[in-house]
Amino acid sequence: MVFDHALFNSHPRFWGYVTSPAAPIGILGDLLASAANPNVGSWTLAPMATEIEAQSVRWIAELIGYPNNCEGLLVSGGNMANFVGFLAARANRADWDIRKMGLRHSDAKNLRVYASSETHTWIQKAADLFGLGTDAISWLPVDHQERMDTQVLRERLKQDRARGMTPLLVVGSAGTVSTGAVDPLAEIAAICREHDVWFHVDGAYGAFAAAAVPAEFEGLQESDSVAVDPHKWLYSPLEAGCILIRQAEALRNTFSYHPPYYSFDTEVLNYFDLGPQNSRGFRALKVWLAFRHVGRSGYVQMIGDHIRLAQALYRKLASHPDFEPLTQGLSITTFRYFPAELKSRPDSDRVETYLHRLNEELLNRLEKSGEAFLSKAMLGAKFALRLCIVNFRTSLEDVEALPEIVVRLGRQVNQELRAGAL
Repeated sequence: MVFDHALFNSHPRFWGYVTSPAAPIGILGDLLASAANPNVGSWTLAPMATEIEAQSVRWIAELIGYPNNCEGLLVSGGNMANFVGFLAARANRADWDIRKMGLRHSDAKNLRVYASSETHTWIQKAADLFGLGTDAISWLPVDHQERMDTQVLRERLKQDRARGMTPLLVVGSAGTVSTGAVDPLAEIAAICREHDVWFHVDGAYGAFAAAAVPAEFEGLQESDSVAVDPHKWLYSPLEAGCILIRQAEALRNTFSYHPPYYSFDTEVLNYFDLGPQNSRGFRALKVWLAFRHVGRSGYVQMIGDHIRLAQALYRKLASHPDFEPLTQGLSITTFRYFPAELKSRPDSDRVETYLHRLNEELLNRLEKSGEAFLSKAMLGAKFALRLCIVNFRTSLEDVEALPEIVVRLGRQVNQELRAGAL
């Protein structure tokens, strides 16, 4: 029943969400990890599993160009990795002992975090769960490339300081969910140094692309923390997220407690000191095995291929009269089905309303067809079809087949909806 009713996200034309197929070596890794069943909370309970996780964290850091002497650990996914970065910023940058006094301190109400309007909703969950409240988020506008406006960030920080606020954390995106945009990380890093604010990068989807196109991620290595998801672009089976922290001891300063009933050796690596969990599964084996299997060069090749495939689709759409390509970033391409006969109509407002309805219904038909699976993105007021490739089974043939599939279904929907709509 599980297989019969699965979404089949390992299919080569599954491009709807940032969910990769599971690498076969990772499937084996999960089987072996479950059979051994170590508790990777302390070194004593899982000595080899602990060392394998530590090595996997170093390899992840090296792959994206982050200092490999950083602290880090594997967690369940992007939300939890970002949460840990958020908590590390809170514990290490607050002006009082926040772990002891919490948010009862008089300055707690003045804490502010900064993120662009394209930041994933984890930031709202974090502000909510960890006591700041969502009103503590200062939302920043983006430019025409969907990247954070750093001039507004600089001005907002100055204004908030003058008002008695305490800037705590700035979040930069290394691959936004909707379009794959990468914020100007080097500029953000410089601004954060100037204002003594923790700089966290949400790279859950996109940061691994730093291995293939490093020029787009300049400044990533200067951040205080980075969240990445091996179960996205490293093709690990769910669950596998990772948080990297530049500052030594920052995670211990955030999470470590040593009650008398903990009789573990403090001279070795105990992961319960670095994160929110005590009991932890052996997530690292599937990550470690995949690194041993394909190596850095294999990941660079596959991630680069996915970016090139998304770029090839964008070019093909641009040459077709019935499409409007909208954005292309990393392995994400967004576009609209836009029948050629509608492009010259003068009643643009009515056409825009109709295109929203047309593409919304087209997406439903496409998903039900079983021929390909896409998702949506809202680009301003435009309803866009969104393709994201993190699938090592996807070929150029698959990508080149998509436009004709969309046109065939789009013409059917257009014919049904046009009567009385325009």
